[in-house]
Amino acid sequence: MNIQSEIDFFSDLGLLDKARFINRLMAEIAEEAKVGAGDGQDLSRLRFSNEIVQRLARFSYQLLSEDTARPADDVVIRMLLGARADKNAQRIVQSAYRRVLTSYESFDTTVLLNPR
Repeated sequence: MNIQSEIDFFSDLGLLDKARFINRLMAEIAEEAKVGAGDGQDLSRLRFSNEIVQRLARFSYQLLSEDTARPADDVVIRMLLGARADKNAQRIVQSAYRRVLTSYESFDTTVLLNPR
């Protein structure tokens, strides 16, 4: 997966579309963590997914509130898709990210705003 192209894709989304993408990703990460690998690493997998979902929830809140102190898009994408020492954690995030990316449709959210 090319991290720079993913940063470009995410940066091109509007605020509401970014929040939608992140919320779908949180759901997919939680789902991925529930599916055990049968390797005895259930607790560490669930702790990791809980931590990453909490970070993404905070980021989603910052997006929706248009908080200027939120992390930059590239920081978030690098946090998600960068290499990890824990390969199981890396697999969880990358699998969830791929599922969201392949099923995600951006909506032109500007049509939802009232032009008054």
